[in-house]
Amino acid sequence: MNDEEVAVRIAEYGKEIGSLKHRTTDLEEQQKSIQELAMSVKELALNMKTMMEEQKKQGDRLQKLENEPAERWNSAKKTAFTTIISVISGALATGLIFMAAQYL
Repeated sequence: MNDEEVAVRIAEYGKEIGSLKHRTTDLEEQQKSIQELAMSVKELALNMKTMMEEQKKQGDRLQKLENEPAERWNSAKKTAFTTIISVISGALATGLIFMAAQYL
């Protein structure tokens, strides 16, 4: 190898090194973009988890609100049934007392 060939090879290596530096810079930018995307996905996942927990809480509150009218209706039915039974029992007791009073 003579000096001229060595100079040509060094020039070629210089071009290759420049190309590799350019490619490395591009890869570093891509890596930064991928890292930012990964962080965004992680943040999105945390937000989704928080939203899911809040939605569960809202579902529980909604279930309580939906059950309230049914509970009131059941309470009203019990009250009406108790009132009717009380009236009938009172009427029977009064009737029996009047009947017993007539025979005395």
